[in-house]
Amino acid sequence: MAFNHSYTGQKVAMSTVETNKVLKNTYFLLAMTLAFSAITAAISMTMALPRFTGLVCSLIAFGLLFVIQKKANSSSAIGLVFLFTGLLGFGLGPMLSHYAAMPNGSLLIAQALGSTALVFFGLSAYALTTKKDFSFMGGFLVVGMLVVIVSSLVNLFIGSSVAFIAINAAVVLLMSGFILYDTSRIVNGGETNYILATVSLYLSIYNLFTAILALLGSSDD
Repeated sequence: MAFNHSYTGQKVAMSTVETNKVLKNTYFLLAMTLAFSAITAAISMTMALPRFTGLVCSLIAFGLLFVIQKKANSSSAIGLVFLFTGLLGFGLGPMLSHYAAMPNGSLLIAQALGSTALVFFGLSAYALTTKKDFSFMGGFLVVGMLVVIVSSLVNLFIGSSVAFIAINAAVVLLMSGFILYDTSRIVNGGETNYILATVSLYLSIYNLFTAILALLGSSDD
């Protein structure tokens, strides 16, 4: 009995150490990739690229996701993650230029950045401190994303401004849920690969920022 109790305690301690290591590596790599994306986005803005650049970069980045999944346990995965996030940042340039050209455009972008940071840090802090298991949200979030994707494709042909606002509002809610879900998985040992954890959180932050910026831009317009 005493031996089993001691072994269990050691196992929990080791699990906590591993979890903290994954968290530390994830947040460090996430910070680096976000900074790299900001640099590539700034470069893209100075080049005055057409709007379809974002679509091209997103399609290439989407293909890279499959490669990252396969290489997640190798050292080359870090370089692939930077390439992935750099492409998405570069593709964001034309969109940022569009909003920057609007009245108070710089303020809109700053507000979107601030709101994204507030949501991310607030939800992450909640998940880290409470250590609640949000794995039950997984199915709902996936279904929600499928509905949003289909709705977005349909709205490309309809061009409804009301639907545009509703879709982006739904994205904000879904990305907030994904932040809770992904952080909870790391804390509770469901995700032990910091490469995959970084990519998941990065995508949530990226989509959250673009959705908030779209909502603020619509409101300002």
